[in-house]
Amino acid sequence: MLSLPVATAACTKKPRVPPGEIPFRPELLGHRLRDGTGPPADTANATGERIVIVGGGVAGLSAARRLSRAGVSDYVLVELDSVLGGTARSGSFGPSQAPWGAHYVTLPMAHNKPFVRFLDEAGAIAAFDHDGEPVAMESHLCRDPEERIFHEDQWHEGLIPPTDDPRCHAELARFNAEIDSLAAWKDSKGRRAFGIPRALSTSDAEITALDRTTFADWLDKKGFHDSRVRWLTRYACRDDYGTTPEHTSAWAGLFYFAARKRSSGAPPQAVLTWPEGNGRLVSVLASQATGRRLLGVGVTSVRPRPDTGKVSVCSLRADGTPMCMDADRVIFAGPQLLAKVLIEPFRTAPPPHLQSFDYSPWMVANLTLAERPRRVGFPFAWDSVLSESPSLGYVTATHQTGQDHGPTVLTYYYPLTGDDVRAERQKLLALGRDEWADVALTDLATAHPDIFGCCTRADVMRWGHAMVRPTPGLASALEKARAPFQNIHFANTDLSGLALFEEAFHHGIRAAEEVLSARSIPFESWL
Repeated sequence: MLSLPVATAACTKKPRVPPGEIPFRPELLGHRLRDGTGPPADTANATGERIVIVGGGVAGLSAARRLSRAGVSDYVLVELDSVLGGTARSGSFGPSQAPWGAHYVTLPMAHNKPFVRFLDEAGAIAAFDHDGEPVAMESHLCRDPEERIFHEDQWHEGLIPPTDDPRCHAELARFNAEIDSLAAWKDSKGRRAFGIPRALSTSDAEITALDRTTFADWLDKKGFHDSRVRWLTRYACRDDYGTTPEHTSAWAGLFYFAARKRSSGAPPQAVLTWPEGNGRLVSVLASQATGRRLLGVGVTSVRPRPDTGKVSVCSLRADGTPMCMDADRVIFAGPQLLAKVLIEPFRTAPPPHLQSFDYSPWMVANLTLAERPRRVGFPFAWDSVLSESPSLGYVTATHQTGQDHGPTVLTYYYPLTGDDVRAERQKLLALGRDEWADVALTDLATAHPDIFGCCTRADVMRWGHAMVRPTPGLASALEKARAPFQNIHFANTDLSGLALFEEAFHHGIRAAEEVLSARSIPFESWL
């Protein structure tokens, strides 16, 4: 049974949820293809294309942008949704735009040159300091207060449940010292233990061995048993990976904390965010991609044809009309779970590495409020977390614009983190819009008893495969998954085992440059 939060608001009759919708249901076509009920591929009337990009998420858009910057515009980007961005997409609501998934990036360090350049073009970089590190534009930095936590019936500043116990503070200090040590670690080539993107991380055996054990085991071996350290590390895994320390590799668990610190003792890199979350960056990527786009078109098969040297990409238009393209090169920017379904040779003989990938389901609700709920304790912040909730709480869309009163949109995040991912996905899809809206509002009623009365609309998104789970041993499959297959090049955030905007951005560039090399187009690599 799905464990649902119980409202504590004193009332004799539970309030009804407000109206809303599920704006997009990719599982309908996806499950048809999974079950083998999609239309047969028909290449008789195929059109010829130089390059086809399958998927209009961040990786696909990044690949399109890289091709465009190299002077290549003879590509077609195919996207199932009518909106670009994948899990970084956003939506428009009464008081504000708001994210449907990814809602921030951290200020990159100078070594991530392509992403620094992109953020500079997006207007997010103000200057560079004496070390060459980027300095963010004030308007793009997350506005204070950044975060708060609801604990023991009151809101408190920060992210860790407060305590006066000196033993807790000592253990947290010891954990931070471990992270500082890893943030300062460099190999003989000057590479960090944990870099963003992952490609900049060391391959030294001392660090890569962390991928073979769980984060929970690492914490046990290091003697971290304090409830607040355990709460923080559990929150970290749920936040970035949609899972728990028991199912997260120690490498990924430590990456969360150490990769975002420039040096030992330094605070984590600053957060950049916008009302629409990473939808802002999606818009910039899309504006810089000059090729043709086919939106609302679902790819049904990708078939290499060694006899012709082409790759047939067959699709369904929104009206159900089939279409097919014969491409010289394909950039497959979907996750590996779709590669297993869409790439025809993989359907009957899937490469072993595909079995290593698993994905966490999430529910995201955008709650439109006519007014702010009452609060107890610390004032409203950008990120609000409930310490005892199965959710991650919510971010406030209007916080960044300085609107602290009146109507707003709260984006609520609920990862399904159970051991059996398939069962968790079934739970996600078993509940409809009304039920999930009730889950969100009932959960938030523990901190905001008047939330039902404030909320005028509740829209829900069910992401069945929202983010790759960085389970122990996944790293060994990543290199194989990135390798081209018969004129098909792969680009997706799951190829890093980390569901981050920066990783998708990196793999889009890498795949595009593979295509440029294959077509003998001169270019200077960005990587």
